[in-house]
Amino acid sequence: MTDAKRSQWHLLRSDKWLLSSLTWIPILIALSIWWIFSQGVARDLPIAVVDLQRSSLSRLLVREFDATASLKVEYAFPDIGSAKNAFVGNKIYAYMVIPKNFDRDIYIGRAPQVTVFYNSQFILIGKLINGAAQQAHGTFNAQVGIINQLAKGNNTRASAFAKTVSIQTQITPLFNKNVNYAQFLVSAIVPALWQIVVVASTILFLTANHRIYGLKRMLGAAPLKNLLSLSVFYLPVFLIQGWAFLIWFYCILDWPMAGSFLPLLYSQLITVIACMILGAFFFFLTLEPARALSFAGAFTAPGFAFMGVTFPVTDMGTLARIWRSLLPISHYIEAQISQVSYGLSAWQTISHFTPPMFGYLIPVLLTAQLVKKHLRKLDVNHDPV
Repeated sequence: MTDAKRSQWHLLRSDKWLLSSLTWIPILIALSIWWIFSQGVARDLPIAVVDLQRSSLSRLLVREFDATASLKVEYAFPDIGSAKNAFVGNKIYAYMVIPKNFDRDIYIGRAPQVTVFYNSQFILIGKLINGAAQQAHGTFNAQVGIINQLAKGNNTRASAFAKTVSIQTQITPLFNKNVNYAQFLVSAIVPALWQIVVVASTILFLTANHRIYGLKRMLGAAPLKNLLSLSVFYLPVFLIQGWAFLIWFYCILDWPMAGSFLPLLYSQLITVIACMILGAFFFFLTLEPARALSFAGAFTAPGFAFMGVTFPVTDMGTLARIWRSLLPISHYIEAQISQVSYGLSAWQTISHFTPPMFGYLIPVLLTAQLVKKHLRKLDVNHDPV
């Protein structure tokens, strides 16, 4: 074992915080995220009904809402004020108001206005409620239409259905067919957290070496070579973290995997190198660990939001798209989706992923200049450290 490796093992044993950031903390965070979304599919969201008509038709509509997989009618309030209070008090996610003249409007051929209130700030919940409400309304309208057609006579149930629902649509999701939110969110959140761990841990191991050995001894006569040697020691740890969540997702949890692991392993290697470059850049920017971690946190924190998984990249502003292009994990997640969902060839993924990563040579050059600047400053000040 070389002296450099021996010194790093000694450093890890003495610096419990650095050791924790490389081992159990990432595991605990990843498991916590998975546990939060482990149910996978949101079901039986509690809603309320304000039925001002109280007829057989209005009760039929309520039953259609309750029959959807996403919604469950938990409360029936006599007035809108009571439903609104329950909604504001977070007892329910939505409430539906059936107007007084609901039956009359249906009988005279006028469309009654049934209103559903929900909080659109909860994007995923709002999407579920909106989809379930449309499904329930569509089923109810079809049933009423069939009854009207049968009442006219000379119609079988099949012909009445055909006249009522003249155009039938079939919507088939190509990926994540079960709409599993664990597959959708966890597979993106964990890589985003992994990016933060790699950048922050790089700053921490550079800080620990700087604190114990000093800048000159840490970098020696060949600063860039020694900095590379330090990084290579910790590189396998970050790669093991990345491989671990791939094995966890697509082998242990058995989530669908349409492509190959090999291009993802390559993408993870380049992503880790890019994240370590950024961590070194932030550290040598000030040589102050607290400020470097602040820069790193501010830079990497929007990683999940800017991935383009929950919000389309095409609708992002110019600044958001620029920021996204600077984040290594944004390029990695495209490679992951191309293999997991699309099943592209290894060459298609690698050829699309690799060119943007050459941009991280710029912070390499900037870091080299910062290192030289700090060493010159030490020489000028005759600092023994």
